[in-house]
Amino acid sequence: MTIGVNIHKTLKAGPRTFQLDAQFASDGKRVVIYGASGAGKSQMLKAIAGLSRPDSGLIELDGRTLFDSSAAVDVPARERRVGYLFQDYALFPHLNVRQNIGFGLQRGWFNPSSRGEPEAVRYWLEAFGLAEVAHQKPAELSGGQRQRVALARALVAEPSALLLDEPFAALDPALRVRMRAELDALQRRLDIPMLLITHDPDDAATFGGHVLTMSEGRVAGEDRNG
Repeated sequence: MTIGVNIHKTLKAGPRTFQLDAQFASDGKRVVIYGASGAGKSQMLKAIAGLSRPDSGLIELDGRTLFDSSAAVDVPARERRVGYLFQDYALFPHLNVRQNIGFGLQRGWFNPSSRGEPEAVRYWLEAFGLAEVAHQKPAELSGGQRQRVALARALVAEPSALLLDEPFAALDPALRVRMRAELDALQRRLDIPMLLITHDPDDAATFGGHVLTMSEGRVAGEDRNG
């Protein structure tokens, strides 16, 4: 994966103003953006995914320009070919497991059928050990199962890269260790490029081929581990 980011955005919340001024480039398969909460990591990831529009700047991924304010380029999120895993997983509570996964293949807001599934959905149900709970709603699942459903939804459309926003923050410590190992093995097996943001040093140690440290809206340092 080759990625280049040079973006600027001013965010306001009441009297508070936050300046996102993020610049980095990487050609790693695993890139970790590490930093404390409030450093601007999620805002930068959302901009890469097309879920938030920078005020100005440039975003490039694998030779494709996703955003360029000077050239009036802003590729819609669905056309960026990236899978996005939200911190809270953002599963639809009224849809069952197979519908939530199938939503990753949908255009528009029509709910997938509650029975039967495309071959791609069936594949991920089996791959993630979710076939037995395919009819269940998110509230009926464990934390690890919910994360697998969210990952399957992100992967079902065969993205060119996977973006993960604090993927283990919602899990208890014991489950966090197990799911970290599962994601590590999954990424190696699929060989899919991954950009992960975290405030946990254990995540950075596990996934950090290229670790960038972010502070106060800027990338303040980096470390390459191969």
